[in-house]
Amino acid sequence: MIISIASGKGGTGKTTIATNLAVALGPSVKLLDCDVEEPNDHIFINPEIDHTETVSIKVPEVDMDKCTLCGRCQEICQFQAIVLVGKTVLSFHELCHSCGGCMEVCPENAISEVDREMGIFESGSRDGVEFGHGRLFVGQVMAVPLIERVRAAVQPDKLNIIDAPPGTSCPVISSVKDTDFVILVTEPTPFGLNDLKLAVGMVSVLEIPHGIVINRSDLGDKKVWEYAEQEDIPILMEIPFDRRVAEAYSRGKLLVEELPGWKEEFIHLYEKVADHARGR
Repeated sequence: MIISIASGKGGTGKTTIATNLAVALGPSVKLLDCDVEEPNDHIFINPEIDHTETVSIKVPEVDMDKCTLCGRCQEICQFQAIVLVGKTVLSFHELCHSCGGCMEVCPENAISEVDREMGIFESGSRDGVEFGHGRLFVGQVMAVPLIERVRAAVQPDKLNIIDAPPGTSCPVISSVKDTDFVILVTEPTPFGLNDLKLAVGMVSVLEIPHGIVINRSDLGDKKVWEYAEQEDIPILMEIPFDRRVAEAYSRGKLLVEELPGWKEEFIHLYEKVADHARGR
């Protein structure tokens, strides 16, 4: 089973849900942090990293001795990553989506592919909970290839929990696609509701079963509850605005290990998710 944790905006508590759920359920769980631009699950999990690899993508390199300046590479590239300027061809690797189209259409075979390093993938474990995440290098703008490497670490024989990036753009879709259930984390504020609606629209298009966790549930108004009832979306858990919760988070500690009763709450959350994922 694969459970993704997502939200329409940052700061709602995705990391709190993902890390505490993984540790509460213990061994046979694999936690994958796909927020490669700002991974922070490791701060709370504190895993022992035993594998590190560099992740690269293919980008074009033009041999000007073979190039006839026909411009076909420029015509096929939808991202202007390769352009004809005067009597030379310039390639902008930061814009390249590594589709290989320019190499395919070149009539002179003047284009080859070289590796461009974009980030690293690390994996390890902590008390039987397996862990993996990606770290995008500073200055890189495309997170999806690195997210796909993290997603490749999913193990069919385990319960996989994916901590997705915030928002509803391509990195989020790459993180949550082909999962069994998405937990949408929100807060009872106008901004929280607005971005929750965007996230619900995203997972609805992807046809993924989903439910809501409301963080800081005793603040704001009741419009998130009204929206959930209107759209027939289950509310799976509510986390109150509690100083003890905030203090544990600020110290990089887990609720399921620091505060009594929370381990049972997160186990109950998983049971609800499993039931809804099975269509009960």
